[in-house]
Amino acid sequence: MFEITKSTIVNSLKNLNSSRINTNSLTLNSIKKLELNNLDLSLEISLNSADSTEVKNEIINHLKKDFIELKNVNLEISSKSTSKVSTHKDARKDAVLPGVKNTIAIASGKGGVGKSTVAVNLAVALAKDGASVGLIDADIYGPSIPLMLGSNDKPKVYQAENSVKMIPLESHGIKFMSIGLLVDDKAPIIWRGPMASGAIKQFMTDVNWGELDYLIFDLPPGTGDIQLTLVQTIPLTGAVIVTTPQEVSLIDARKALKMFERVNVPILGVVENMSYFIAPDTGNRYNIFGSGGGEKICKELNTTFLGGIPIDPRIREGGDAGMPMVYGIPDANETSILMDISRKFTEQVNIRNSNASDKIEILLGDQD
Repeated sequence: MFEITKSTIVNSLKNLNSSRINTNSLTLNSIKKLELNNLDLSLEISLNSADSTEVKNEIINHLKKDFIELKNVNLEISSKSTSKVSTHKDARKDAVLPGVKNTIAIASGKGGVGKSTVAVNLAVALAKDGASVGLIDADIYGPSIPLMLGSNDKPKVYQAENSVKMIPLESHGIKFMSIGLLVDDKAPIIWRGPMASGAIKQFMTDVNWGELDYLIFDLPPGTGDIQLTLVQTIPLTGAVIVTTPQEVSLIDARKALKMFERVNVPILGVVENMSYFIAPDTGNRYNIFGSGGGEKICKELNTTFLGGIPIDPRIREGGDAGMPMVYGIPDANETSILMDISRKFTEQVNIRNSNASDKIEILLGDQD
């Protein structure tokens, strides 16, 4: 007799090889509804993935292939969002990115601190919690996001009313765009500042991002043309500064933080990457680059410490293999740390938007 249970559904989906769905996190409790009537399956699944036609089609096609007796599959997807995403209300932002609730810069004062790794894992972590997320690789001269997300297809284009629009690629539950998708990956980008800045503007205006809770910009190191172009084009919801613990990195992190403050971009917090190393054979902790630098700069400049990420070869391996840590190894302690950072980040966004709304109400009240 043909039978489908929660267990057989979960076991089947764990064999689904998809860049959009983190099936490793599926449990029996993920199946919220299961009804089988005359070989028609009605199914509701709670997923760490934004609901989309592509995700639904992947699951339906996989189940029909695994359970060939099925005639029809009616699928509903509910997200595992842990908190409601607030909206940064600003007319200038809405004019450029009408479907985007929040625009976030991930920045560092210097290179080599793992900023892109943090940006990718943060974006995927937010998506795992049910948010709809986009990621712009704004590091025009050193685009690494396609490699880290394991996708380098050319984006599709279509004719809009008055212009040609690009469709962002999707991987691991997030949408993304990078100059690395449009040029030969072996060719250097030899552009002057205005050309690089123009590319960032096009990634905002000429890409159909649709509805997003967060659009994250992985910025190049420093405080140059691209950073200024971004803050002059749209009002950012806020910025996250990535640093490592040692003083040579903190010097430049201070500069990046001060730059955003000078152009009226709220600092949502600091992430300390490569905080420490846990030896796998002994469990001993080693502060290879020093300790406490991220917390120190937060106290000094009155901002939030979002967390410290340890050195773990699997984080680097995941980036090289196009499988971010939070997606590829969901049960790792480092994944738990990254998920905690993303949730603290969400709290800071909500606080920022709440405070901004309060200020608007006060101003309107003063006018009355």
